[in-house]
Amino acid sequence: MAFKIFSRLTSLNLQIKGPQTAFRALCSGCSLSVEHDRQNRRFTVTPGSGAGGHAECAVLHYTFIGEKEVDLVSTYVPDTFRGQGVAALLSQAAMDFLVEEHLKAHISCWYIKKYIEDHPMKTYKELVIP
Repeated sequence: MAFKIFSRLTSLNLQIKGPQTAFRALCSGCSLSVEHDRQNRRFTVTPGSGAGGHAECAVLHYTFIGEKEVDLVSTYVPDTFRGQGVAALLSQAAMDFLVEEHLKAHISCWYIKKYIEDHPMKTYKELVIP
């Protein structure tokens, strides 16, 4: 199953890979991939092969708080990724997951709250549990 999602940052491709989902984004000379690890309830972005080949990953954590409800708990972006739209990419992947799975969300993370305010898509706001 593949479809395109458009954001103001770039276009993304959704591809199902077994229990994980990958969102790919291309930006001026770099390739970022958001992996959805359903088992560990997180979305991650790992940089391409950088200096030394070992790097921290950016992560968005969530937990299920009900059968069809999640809490988007936190995002973390390492210093080397900051200012490049990585947190927005993680947030979009999480919100698109909610849409696809027909879930509602409590938003504990301040950044994701800001992302939803900055991207006032009706479908995103309808998914938020006040």
